[in-house]
Amino acid sequence: MSNEKLRRALKNRHIQLIALGGAVGTGLFLGTGSAIFLAGPSVLVGYAVVGFLAFLIMRQLGEMMTEEPNAGSFSYFAHKYWGDFSGFLAGWNYWMLYVMVSISELTAVAAYMQFWFPELPTWISALIFLIIVNAINFSTVKVFGEVEFWFSIIKISAIISMMIFGLYILFLDTGSVPGATVRNLWEAPAGAGDKSGFFANGLHGLIMAVPIIMFSFGGLELVGVAAAEADEPEKTIPRATNQVLFRILVFYMGTIAVLLSLHHWSHLTRESSPFVMIFTDIGFRNIAGILNFVILTAALSVFNSGVYATSRMLFGLSRQGNAPKMFSRLNTRGIPTMGIGLAALLTFMVVPLNYFLPHWDEAFKQAMSIVVAGLVINWAMISLAHLFFRKSKDEDGVKTIFPSLLYPSGNYLCLAFVVFVLAVMATPGFGMLHSVLAVPVWIAFVYLLYIVFKKNG
Repeated sequence: MSNEKLRRALKNRHIQLIALGGAVGTGLFLGTGSAIFLAGPSVLVGYAVVGFLAFLIMRQLGEMMTEEPNAGSFSYFAHKYWGDFSGFLAGWNYWMLYVMVSISELTAVAAYMQFWFPELPTWISALIFLIIVNAINFSTVKVFGEVEFWFSIIKISAIISMMIFGLYILFLDTGSVPGATVRNLWEAPAGAGDKSGFFANGLHGLIMAVPIIMFSFGGLELVGVAAAEADEPEKTIPRATNQVLFRILVFYMGTIAVLLSLHHWSHLTRESSPFVMIFTDIGFRNIAGILNFVILTAALSVFNSGVYATSRMLFGLSRQGNAPKMFSRLNTRGIPTMGIGLAALLTFMVVPLNYFLPHWDEAFKQAMSIVVAGLVINWAMISLAHLFFRKSKDEDGVKTIFPSLLYPSGNYLCLAFVVFVLAVMATPGFGMLHSVLAVPVWIAFVYLLYIVFKKNG
């Protein structure tokens, strides 16, 4: 084994697509169904607001990573500028978050496979793709980057094509699809009852959709993890940070607006992918099949990124002294194989989860609620670590290369937002109270692990 540094083999195009691919996945293609069900067309406002806050957090992370690119991402900065336990908590929470993301994405993959093979048990599909994607990551970082690049190209090309096709129906081929009109965003067809108006379910419905929308933006911070293997981080990180969120807002808001114009949202269900369901309902089942393939690719893309993220975060934690030393070892191809292996072992939980919860929507909902709770901690840790980072730099008189926006008020705004999300999740009847209660329990558990690790390390 070798103790060399991670290899800087990821080009700008890889970094751009890794960051974009990490967020454009199940959150867009499947999670939007639940968000639309709760908020109606006003879900577009939710994506705009949460997207702006996600952008602030991305700029905070981007400032730190451009200044000091490191495999530990924000865990490294929490460790260096805030304190040892902070780095331990930030890193291990991110690691467990992506294990849960991997489980939720594999669960979604199994669901998409049932579009073609309805009799195929979901646990078998999950197991097959678990093996394939981990094999890709055991190769080289360049292979991972290329696979992720093409995964992302497929889904982004499909999204753009679908938007163009939808706009063609709406404005150039009017009447070809009965009921297709932009008025669907604020009017209801006959028989839809009270499902009219842009805020059809009121402000309450929009607020209740916020945690699900937040889930959609999880994955943006992958650009920070990939910075350690970027060949020109001082150029690629700012570029990726500034461009990715704009593209995601266009994809999310543009795509959802077109979809809800083609087919009134009241005909959707919270369990189904609105993409596949809408094109099936309006008579384009062949396109629905193609879309299902794209959605399957998108979920695999996020899982692929998850395997990468967990192994690199564990590598960074090990270099900090916050994980066993064996996880800082690289093989001759520069891959932290032990980190990949540990995450794969825990991600294997997806197999019994889908075996005992054969209705994939139950398994996905449970995994998603835990992911949102972990993401709340994740975003809070980035904003807090950035506050300590900037305080240190300001005291030393250092002007950073890529300063964040609205510092420090933007940090406090982001911290207030994550508290708000936890409050919404704790709302009776929402079904995520257990995830909120798990947050302090998880932090306390990580602290006990920290004490034990330091005592025996």
